[in-house]
Amino acid sequence: MPNSIENYKLITGKDDAEFCSKVTKVLKEGYELYGSPTMTFNGESVIVGQAVIKRPSQLV
Repeated sequence: MPNSIENYKLITGKDDAEFCSKVTKVLKEGYELYGSPTMTFNGESVIVGQAVIKRPSQLV
């Protein structure tokens, strides 16, 4: 289904401005934060993750 919209995404990346921009972008697309963010350290960088959802009534 190439035109389907995902109702759940897990955004991950280094803890930097690019990650924040990714989260901001999907929030502007109508997604909502789902749960708390996660953080880990891979030996070089802090890696973060944030789940987002789009409720079925919001899916187009």
